[in-house]
Amino acid sequence: MAAEKLTRGRLIQIIVLMTILISAFIWRTVTYTSPEGEDGIKDGVKICQLDTTDCQYLLDDKNVDVQLLTKELSAQTPIRLQITNIDVKPSAIVSGVSMNMGTVPIVFTQHNKNTWVGEFTVPECTHNPMVWAVDITAKNTKMSSQFTVTK
Repeated sequence: MAAEKLTRGRLIQIIVLMTILISAFIWRTVTYTSPEGEDGIKDGVKICQLDTTDCQYLLDDKNVDVQLLTKELSAQTPIRLQITNIDVKPSAIVSGVSMNMGTVPIVFTQHNKNTWVGEFTVPECTHNPMVWAVDITAKNTKMSSQFTVTK
């Protein structure tokens, strides 16, 4: 088979297949969008970096503030998350972004009328640093944030 002559028909077949493959590659490259947009939005939800700034979300025409009370984030140590200006108990889970590490639930306790504080611990990972996501749900509204933990 390899010693056969390159006929005109086979040459046309090779050119057509190469054209199709190159076109598919160019099309996929041009139309590709990353899972998390450049503007910090993933699946229609704004994503905020909790380890660099406090985050604000809009819930029922009120600004809900989310912040990490623990400033030095490391694995295997308690991390405290505070949500203010919300009148219902939120629910939240923490999951790994850099690597799938399962989910860690956050249990919130009420500190003031509109302030909730939750405490959780993330496991140590082989990735250093490790990026974690916090998905908070309140009144059927999802708020997503991320933070980075070092070993």
